[in-house]
Amino acid sequence: MTRAGASIRKTLLLAFLLVGLTPAALLALLGFNRASLAVQAEIEQGLVAQAEAVASDINKLMYERLQNAATWSRLEVMQDLQVNDVDKRLSGFLQRLQRGYAGLYRRLQATNLQGRVVAGSDAAALGNAVTAAPVWQAVELSGDRLVLEEPTDLASGGVSEVTIRIPVASAFGAGVMGDLRLGMDWGQIDRVLDEAADNGRMLALLDGQGRLVAGSQRVRAALPRLSREMAAWVPPAPDGTIAASPAGAASVTPTAPVAAGRGPGLPTEPMIVGVGQARGFGGFAGFGWRVLVLVPRSEALAPVRTMAFIFAALLGGVALLTMLAAGWVSQAIARPITALTDFTRRYVRDKQLSPPPAPQGGEVGELRDAFVQMVGDIDQSQQRLARASALAAVGEMSAVIAHEVRTPLGILRSSAQILRRESGISEEGRELVGFIESETQRLNGLVSAMLDSARPRPPNMEPNDLHELIQHAAGMLAAQAADRSVQVSLQLQATDACVACDAEQMTQVLLNLMLNGLQILRQGGQIQISTRDAAGQLVIEVADDGPGIAPEERKRIFEAFFFKREGGLGLGLAVVQKIVAAHGGDIEASESELGGALFRIRLPKALENE
Repeated sequence: MTRAGASIRKTLLLAFLLVGLTPAALLALLGFNRASLAVQAEIEQGLVAQAEAVASDINKLMYERLQNAATWSRLEVMQDLQVNDVDKRLSGFLQRLQRGYAGLYRRLQATNLQGRVVAGSDAAALGNAVTAAPVWQAVELSGDRLVLEEPTDLASGGVSEVTIRIPVASAFGAGVMGDLRLGMDWGQIDRVLDEAADNGRMLALLDGQGRLVAGSQRVRAALPRLSREMAAWVPPAPDGTIAASPAGAASVTPTAPVAAGRGPGLPTEPMIVGVGQARGFGGFAGFGWRVLVLVPRSEALAPVRTMAFIFAALLGGVALLTMLAAGWVSQAIARPITALTDFTRRYVRDKQLSPPPAPQGGEVGELRDAFVQMVGDIDQSQQRLARASALAAVGEMSAVIAHEVRTPLGILRSSAQILRRESGISEEGRELVGFIESETQRLNGLVSAMLDSARPRPPNMEPNDLHELIQHAAGMLAAQAADRSVQVSLQLQATDACVACDAEQMTQVLLNLMLNGLQILRQGGQIQISTRDAAGQLVIEVADDGPGIAPEERKRIFEAFFFKREGGLGLGLAVVQKIVAAHGGDIEASESELGGALFRIRLPKALENE
């Protein structure tokens, strides 16, 4: 390799390493940052979702207990309170309920208006006076007012219960007879939190005053019940105030997790906390309690640390691949540049163009391709110039021929007019003489148009019945069709064939299309001309059962001097397209149902006031 090639390869290698590794490192760092934030957000949202789910479970559990109390208070057996349960029917009923609910209720009692136990699941308590504790929570459910009494014994740390109290109304209009008291085992709330406390998580239930009323095992071991330390992680109150936070903790928005600092009685490591509050259940809006899910930050973000190692490994792999790829690419780019340099030196030395280097990729390959394309464009330009010169010569010759044809056309027309006045001519001969006269007149118009090609004549737009023009054109070619045994059928189904057009030019269009078919069809062929109405248009279709037109030629067939038939000039369809366009319509070529070619013309309908 020459010194120039070695220098280029070294420069490219350094450039590729710089350009490749720098973005890779930046992208890796950015990707890790975005991914870690996404993972952390997902973890935090997971804590919130778990907190809301647990809160919903507690809400559902409390709703079931309250619903039990409301249902039982309205049972007929409760009316035994009026006779002080003399037959112990109510006591037996409450005992069966306690046994049936397998310990969910520690005691079931019915007290009179004086607060004495009239009936209950514990016979030893009958006749004892019960002092109602202060109201902790109250709720309206199905028209009944139920009360949760203040859990004064929760702070003791032992097995505890919460009393649900509901009045028992007399069925005989005597007002309230007493209360039904359900001693709910509060340990079942703790068990709900314990079941959700997996993977090192801790859960706590706070009442509306921010007091800890239940918690998972680690929380119960760390903090006493009814303590307020956990209130630091409760969302802002509806009035906008925020409870005081422990050192390092931040205030939070409702149902949003926050990374907290150390709190009294909790583990010393930083925590991530999710706060959730349940929605209403079965018409029960809940007590406004909140569930907190706490997890050590080190445990929660373990996936992020794992992801950091993965990103570091990926970055190392990318660096290695970049070095290998940079070496290969720099050598691949330097090789054709060196070859191009040698090619230039040989040309300078030998003064003769040697074969160019082999095709290559990259910029050098693009340069070679561009040069080849440039030569090809020059060659095509020369061909187009030669074609344009030939067309100019053909146009000039056509003008001369057209000028010379005018005289015999005039003689033919005059002869036809004289022949028509002959008395012995038959009706068929008179009709043929009429065709000669009209066609010579039309040809004379075409000659005039060729001579005045710089100023083409615009169509003389007048309302014409296209059905009449089609029948006229078919009649003029009837003799030629009969000679070739070609059947020409008309299916003129348009209800309104009146179109603003130049009758002479449209006749020329129809004749050109029909002649195309006659010249290409074999003996016994078919030509079908049909019309139909479209939205504001008249559609004319000329179809045949000939060889058809190849799909790749259907667009070029209307170009001037494009022809496939031997002896053709390629001008007929070009003239047809120009005439149709001058009438505001369009023409297309496709395949007919007969298997041959189909020419479809769309012309705008004539206005009614025309």
